[in-house]
Amino acid sequence: MLLDTRLPIRYIFRDILPDIIRVLLISVLFQVLKQFFAQDIPLIPLQLPTVLGGSISLLLAFKISQSYDRWWEARKVWGAITNDSRTLVLQIRTFVSDAASLPPALSIQVMAYRQIAWCYSLGQSLRGQDPMHLLEQFLSMHELTYIQHHANKPLALLDLHAHQIKELFREDALNSFQQVQLDATLVRLCDAMGRAERINGTVFPTSYRLLIYLFIYLFLITLSLGLVETIGRWEVPLLLGIATTYFLLERTARYLQDPFTNRPTDTPVTTIARNIEINLKQLLGETHVPAPLAAETYYRM
Repeated sequence: MLLDTRLPIRYIFRDILPDIIRVLLISVLFQVLKQFFAQDIPLIPLQLPTVLGGSISLLLAFKISQSYDRWWEARKVWGAITNDSRTLVLQIRTFVSDAASLPPALSIQVMAYRQIAWCYSLGQSLRGQDPMHLLEQFLSMHELTYIQHHANKPLALLDLHAHQIKELFREDALNSFQQVQLDATLVRLCDAMGRAERINGTVFPTSYRLLIYLFIYLFLITLSLGLVETIGRWEVPLLLGIATTYFLLERTARYLQDPFTNRPTDTPVTTIARNIEINLKQLLGETHVPAPLAAETYYRM
């Protein structure tokens, strides 16, 4: 997630540099054609690129709005995950009356550590990274072996949660009402996981992006033809400035539409998971609590 600090120029212009070079070549080409083949260049009234530019601006505004909605929904999903992770541990600490007499496999710490592992695993899975990374410090060998054979590692961890709640009920550590409350929290966690996976798995229509891209180039070509007859060589810097604006807007929308692709514009799932780990370990009364992840120069992971 980008921070409220000054973004480096390299990050802003790096990805649109090839497009700017293409626009520069188009502009220079029309300057050369005007110099040697002025009679063959069609006269383009500036009203035409004005209409095209206005239409493309509306399309870009709509695309940015839709992309931001996807990004904001992903952030809300992880906000709900934070809340329900805290709720789960608070509930299990409050509901279990005699935790000291329980077998080690049913302890409150086991569930809390498994929930921490779930947060890290889900974030890594959404980003296409190894969902087993770092989990050995939170899970037992039995749990690691169990989830190893599942394609969806976070879902397997929720299944282990459900088994533990069932065993706690059998041991009379929970009553039926408390079991229902914990099951409801698991349902919300599973729902949040499904919504995140839906956002990650739903591809923004490629044809829509390509059409906008094509229309931007069509607009810039007609604008270049119109300006080359009116302002001469000043057409080059003016066209580059306008092109930069349009390409930056299009690229911003493209990055926001995929909030789990491990870019600086992503939802900071690793940072959120670390904060959840800190909160849950403090609820357990542990003294060795990790520090929050330090931000990069202009974004959080």
